[in-house]
Amino acid sequence: MSAQLPTLLELLLSALIIFGAALVLIGSIGLVKLPDFFTRLHAPTKATTLGMGSLLIASLIFTSYVTGDLSVQQLLITLFLFITAPIAAHMLAKTALHLRIQTVESTANSELQKAARERTAPQTSAETAEPGQ
Repeated sequence: MSAQLPTLLELLLSALIIFGAALVLIGSIGLVKLPDFFTRLHAPTKATTLGMGSLLIASLIFTSYVTGDLSVQQLLITLFLFITAPIAAHMLAKTALHLRIQTVESTANSELQKAARERTAPQTSAETAEPGQ
C-alpha cells in the first residue's frame, strides 16, 4: 500500500519522528549515564515518555490519513502510556525512598527524605474528633 502524502503532512510526521527518536535516545543515555537511582528514574520517565508519545502520535496521524479512520488502538496506547508512566515512576521513587536507596551527595536532601519517610496517611475528621463529641 503506497500513500502519497501532502508535503506539509510529510514535514509534520518527519518532525514528530525525529523529535520522538531524539527524546528516546536522550532518555536512554540518561538511564545509563546518570549517577543514582532517582536521577536514572527521571530520565526515562520524562524524555522517553514524551518521545514514545511523539512517535505514537506520528503513527496515529499517518494511519488516520492512509485509512481515513481514526485508529482507536493507537490513541488508547498513547493515553495509557501518558497515564501509567508517571504513576509507575512515582511508585518506584516512593519505594526507593522507603528502602533508603543510596543517593549521590549532590542529589540528596536529608530533610525532605526524612519528612517523606515519616509522613503517614491523612487522618479523617472522625479520627481527629474528640471522643466526647
